[in-house]
Amino acid sequence: MTGPAGRALLVVGDVVTDVVARHRTPLVPATDTAARIATLPGGAGANVACWAAHTGARDVRLLARVGADAAEGHERALRAADVRPHLVVDPDAATGTVVCLVGADGERTFLTDSGAVLRLSAADWRAGLLSGAGHLHVSGYLFFAGASRAAARLAMEAARARSVPVSVDPASAGFIARFGVDRFLAAVAGADVLLPSHDEAALLTGLPEPADAAAKLSRLFPLVVATQGRGGALVASSGKLVARVPAEPVTAVDTTGAGDAFTGAFLVGRLAGADAVEAARRGCRAGAEAVTLVGGRPRRPA
Repeated sequence: MTGPAGRALLVVGDVVTDVVARHRTPLVPATDTAARIATLPGGAGANVACWAAHTGARDVRLLARVGADAAEGHERALRAADVRPHLVVDPDAATGTVVCLVGADGERTFLTDSGAVLRLSAADWRAGLLSGAGHLHVSGYLFFAGASRAAARLAMEAARARSVPVSVDPASAGFIARFGVDRFLAAVAGADVLLPSHDEAALLTGLPEPADAAAKLSRLFPLVVATQGRGGALVASSGKLVARVPAEPVTAVDTTGAGDAFTGAFLVGRLAGADAVEAARRGCRAGAEAVTLVGGRPRRPA
């Protein structure tokens, strides 16, 4: 089966187990805070793949590394979401785990144990993964460790050799700050599309004004689409802001999967031939759906 434009989407990224703790009252140190806690499949790359399948792509592939402790469960969840998993089982490291603390306003804070995620290596790459692919998307988390960075760069170079467009989601302002802005920009050089959040764009440029940050980044990357949460998304190209795309008004329950949903739907739009602005509108619709759900994945049909 093929995607809506006759081409597949390949995601190289991360699969983790999310422990989502929703607390209605502020966290209080040294005592209990009541919460509703759920353990769910997650990971930025895996979430993007699932949202892409949910919003219309029919051939979505995911390359990631997991631990033996949870490999079978994650593979089942991905297949149930119509994603074709290519999961490398790590013999030594456990599957990555993220504790998502979600406040009453739906905003989240992550505690991340990357586990097997950053152990993805160049040896895990297979050129056949790009067969029939119309786009490669790489999760930014892979650029924060040497082995996974080499795997991500190998995938990007293989895609460029086949004239397959490449997108990167910077993933984490906190990790970029520790890794180094210049190092990160050098690591993702050559990407055709950069999909930063508001905070990531500000950090990568040193510019607090979102439109200025998006425009500056688009001098480095042909297309920049910067998500703004309740502010929708900004589209920039050739050093100029192209469009402001409004968000869909909804009441947020959990914002964990909003950016991944946006990215998945945006990429499906591009594969289907939509221009960047229309694809961003599709992304905003998916993001609005995502924040009404607990966790980072779309709800599976019954």
